[in-house]
Amino acid sequence: MMHEPAPQGNYVSAKRHGDLVYTSGMTPRDNGVLVCVGPVSPNVPLETYQAAIELAAQNALTAARLLAVPPEKIMGILSLTVYIAGEPGLTTHARLADFASAYLQRELGHDGVGCRAAIGVATLPGNAPVEIQLIATVGA
Repeated sequence: MMHEPAPQGNYVSAKRHGDLVYTSGMTPRDNGVLVCVGPVSPNVPLETYQAAIELAAQNALTAARLLAVPPEKIMGILSLTVYIAGEPGLTTHARLADFASAYLQRELGHDGVGCRAAIGVATLPGNAPVEIQLIATVGA
């Protein structure tokens, strides 16, 4: 059974409009607790952050899936935005975002890959290293 990622403020995890679902930004939280904190370091292997990035993507996909009414399902990802809090000198944003794209592709197949932006930021809520927002399509 999927559990809605709990909002950390005055907002909803996802909102549906027709056959589109927009998610709020999701951080790598497990039962409301960040599993990884602090900015991404350019001096640490990228794989160090893979589990956290995949968890943030999983949380976003779960929020979207909860708005599909059976027999509907998430058909694909239209847009993926990956915000990465990085230390100075970090230039591997796109490679880090590839972890989220690969997770969504494993979950949804070819349609799990959509348009994407990988954006570097100074900080994220709760000192999270990554935040993921997506727009998905719903269908039967």
